[in-house]
Amino acid sequence: MLKFLSIRDFVIVSEMDLEFDSGFTALTGETGAGKSILIDALLLALGGRGDAAMVRSGAERAEIAAEFDVREMAGFRSWLNEQELPFEDDMCLMRRLLDGGGRSRGFINGRSVTLQQMREAGEQLLNIHGQHAHQTLLQAAEQQRLLDGYGGLQPVTMEVNRLYREWQTLRHRRISLTRDTQATAAERELLSFQRRELEALSFNVSEWEALQADCSRLAHAASLLETAASGIESLSDAESSCIAQINALMGRLREGASHDASLEEPLRLLESAQAELQEVVYSLRHYQQRLDVDPEQLAEKENQMQAVVDMARKYRVSPENLGDALDRIVLRLAELGSDIDLEELQRQEDKARRDYMEVAEKLGHARKIAADRLSSQITAAMQTLAMQGGSFEVALPALPEGGAGGLEAVEFRIAANPGAPMRSISRVASGGELSRIGLAIQVATSQVAQVPTLIFDEVDTGIGGGVAEIVGNLLRGLGKKGQVLCVTHLPQVAARAEHQWQVSKSAREGVTLSRIEVLSGERRIEEIARMLGGVVITETTRKHAAEMLGSAA
Repeated sequence: MLKFLSIRDFVIVSEMDLEFDSGFTALTGETGAGKSILIDALLLALGGRGDAAMVRSGAERAEIAAEFDVREMAGFRSWLNEQELPFEDDMCLMRRLLDGGGRSRGFINGRSVTLQQMREAGEQLLNIHGQHAHQTLLQAAEQQRLLDGYGGLQPVTMEVNRLYREWQTLRHRRISLTRDTQATAAERELLSFQRRELEALSFNVSEWEALQADCSRLAHAASLLETAASGIESLSDAESSCIAQINALMGRLREGASHDASLEEPLRLLESAQAELQEVVYSLRHYQQRLDVDPEQLAEKENQMQAVVDMARKYRVSPENLGDALDRIVLRLAELGSDIDLEELQRQEDKARRDYMEVAEKLGHARKIAADRLSSQITAAMQTLAMQGGSFEVALPALPEGGAGGLEAVEFRIAANPGAPMRSISRVASGGELSRIGLAIQVATSQVAQVPTLIFDEVDTGIGGGVAEIVGNLLRGLGKKGQVLCVTHLPQVAARAEHQWQVSKSAREGVTLSRIEVLSGERRIEEIARMLGGVVITETTRKHAAEMLGSAA
């Protein structure tokens, strides 16, 4: 239950602190005085959308704080604990800051939270019924939401929605795979063949490079042998070979060095050169021995190279990229997966449909019970709301294929006059009738709601006379079960309230500000009289106001 509301620099409110009681409280005042500002402030504190225009002109930021008594809200207390938002003394504090740039921050019990968390909390703390709420009654989705809310069927409805989506996902997958099975099988067969073909080639880049080198060597083996033999002959085997001449020169240098030591350095360098040349001769002889001039081996290597080149041409890649081509084929095969067992998929789909039908049928049965109860309750309310002889029905036309909402649609129908046929509410209800029916539905659904605080924002628009008094009694009855706040222009509704607040605005130093005053005694009589008589209030009007309040008491 809402216990306290603090408003700072919000629209035309400079500073306002309000304490709330249980029961039915009416908010009244002149048109434009700012009665709905209280509702807007609460919406902001509970995670509603905020913008810079809500910050009072000249102020840096707006601040709204709302305190709720949650001692009898076990479910909400559990939610607070799950969100790690500890509370003290069975109180929950919702706080919202909004600066002049439109940026905002939210807090629950002093801890920073997201707007989504604030909205989740707000949905459990209070319900607000707006003055245009009856217009949404024309929407099929809203009619279903109201019936399911009235019957407490939201958990089952959510389960039906989930099962339907699972069923449809399997169904669409089966249809798609059945349609694409042949094409998929053909693609998988081709890819499998290509994979086997490439794997049989046993190709890798390092082996390809070695194969190219082998083929080049074998193709030029004779020339290479001739080159090695020529080198050996020039260096060692010929009569005037390089090494023979160097050996002769080394002999003469040794003899000369015995007479002149300065020849020892050239001799040493020549001995080193002679040793290097001898190593070259050894290396060339070894090369001759291992060089294989084998035409068959050359032909084999050339065939291997040609196979690689042909495969690369087939797959339109360079030989070096054949490995990448194989990787792409393996990846695509993995994406296609193995053969799809359509029979197994059909079994899964059938089971999903059975699961959906089982829960959807339970939902339909529960809806029938709730629809009958709501129909009777709204029909009874119509008799007191200037629609005598009329009737209301929650129809449940079947949906042969079912849907996310169940096996039936939900349609509100009325017969405004005795003997008239039942027709859709969107086709036959006038604006005034729709407003009254909408109020009756809001009152009926609110009676079964778990939310402790209900706020009605001018929902009595278009209602007057004795009907307005009945509406006041309906709201007073709701107030006995919880906390009800109602913004109203009707004295008959306000007189039935247990508490009445007057909203007014005034200019101070050129600034328009709004304020709220708790009325009692003569001040309340005066306000009811104003609502009855307008600008000029007579003693007769005051007497009438006093009688209305006395009758309500």
